[in-house]
Amino acid sequence: MRKSVLKGSCIGGSIILLSIIAMYLGLAYYYAEGFSYGTWINGIYCAGKSIPEVNEELLKQCDYAGLTITDSDGKSYTISPQEIDFSADYGEVLKLYQQQQNPYLWVDNLIGDTKDRTIDPLIQYDHAAYESKVSNLPFFHGIPEADRAVKIIKGSQGYQLVNERTHVLNEEKTRELIRTAFESMDAELDLEAEGCYQDLSLDEEMEETLALWDKLSEYQDCGIVYRFGEDSVPVDAGVVCDFLMLDENGDFMFDERGDLITDPEKVYEFIDFLADAYDTVDGVRNFTATRGDVVAVEGGTYGNKIDREAEKEYLLQAFLEKRREEHEPLYLQTALRQGKDDIGDTYIEVDMTEQMLYYYEKGELVIETPVVTGNTSLRRGTPSGTNFVYNKQRNRVLRGEDYASPVKYWIPVKGAIGIHDASWRNQYGGEIYKTNGSHGCINTPLEEVSKLYDMVEIGTPCVMFY
Repeated sequence: MRKSVLKGSCIGGSIILLSIIAMYLGLAYYYAEGFSYGTWINGIYCAGKSIPEVNEELLKQCDYAGLTITDSDGKSYTISPQEIDFSADYGEVLKLYQQQQNPYLWVDNLIGDTKDRTIDPLIQYDHAAYESKVSNLPFFHGIPEADRAVKIIKGSQGYQLVNERTHVLNEEKTRELIRTAFESMDAELDLEAEGCYQDLSLDEEMEETLALWDKLSEYQDCGIVYRFGEDSVPVDAGVVCDFLMLDENGDFMFDERGDLITDPEKVYEFIDFLADAYDTVDGVRNFTATRGDVVAVEGGTYGNKIDREAEKEYLLQAFLEKRREEHEPLYLQTALRQGKDDIGDTYIEVDMTEQMLYYYEKGELVIETPVVTGNTSLRRGTPSGTNFVYNKQRNRVLRGEDYASPVKYWIPVKGAIGIHDASWRNQYGGEIYKTNGSHGCINTPLEEVSKLYDMVEIGTPCVMFY
């Protein structure tokens, strides 16, 4: 009985052993046609799969769109696979890897640690087309190193340094990085981040130019700003570059300490330039009339007039002391506003062609009335110009060689010419002024001039034109 049980056990054990061996050998045969159990490549499970199958899956994973190269100016250029016949294939690499595997040792992967192996494909492309594409990239066509200079030029922003020997592309390093990135199928390459730019060495003359630039840069650093109402004029490098004293050859002049010299006359010329631009007394103004057109109004007593001599003295001293300040110029005469638009939005307008007077207050038309101005047939026409209210009087007698006229409201704007009521008139406007006009004043209906008298302030501009 015991012998029968032992015999049966041996037979059963042999069958099980043979079954295990058969299964093991069967799996070994199965893996002999593909990759072994537990094989991971680039994140893909490859057990039992053939080389073509794995190759196809890996190629789907690395669909390469090309390399985008960004230079230091932020400009980008792309090398696309299509234009250089780019192709990638894992076949040969997979074959070598599979040959390293023993299908009969697949159990090692079962009981051991399995790892994801990373492999790179075999890259092929048209090298001639690649070289042509890379060589034509714009950043390879800058100034040759031998021709890169250090120089100082003068422009609208003053003297400026042009240093062509800083931040220069290292072409050899850049070409190597592009090739490596492309063959590694990288998507992007930032030349700045990869340190592709370098500074070139300087010769003695270049060093001297840099030393001169240090002096010029300090000289041009001026912090004075002129203020004209809402306008500001910085005395910046574009201005002070013209303050320098030059010799007959146009070269810079230096004092005994080696510092650049300022030419006072050139400082004064700038003040004259400012005054010509911002003096408005007796100038020409382009005025938008209520009737709709733009009128060139010339002359008059209203406006700003800079004290040129005082400003010349100020600017020369302030510049030499390197002051940094905002400065309002001294004036010999001031208007209600400074700047080129010194009329503003509160003013009297006398249109002598239309024989109309308008008063605008803060941009709003508050008085509109016909008037009678100077008699043009007797050459007493009211003069055009931009003047201003310099006084206001009640109950005054206006006198001339042949008249004495009492008025209730007197608003003088230029010498003996003013705006006043005219009790002797019962009609205004039209063409009365041509034959029956005043001696030069602006005759205005009593009701309207009384309102104007109460509203208008001394100093208010009065623009008079035909």
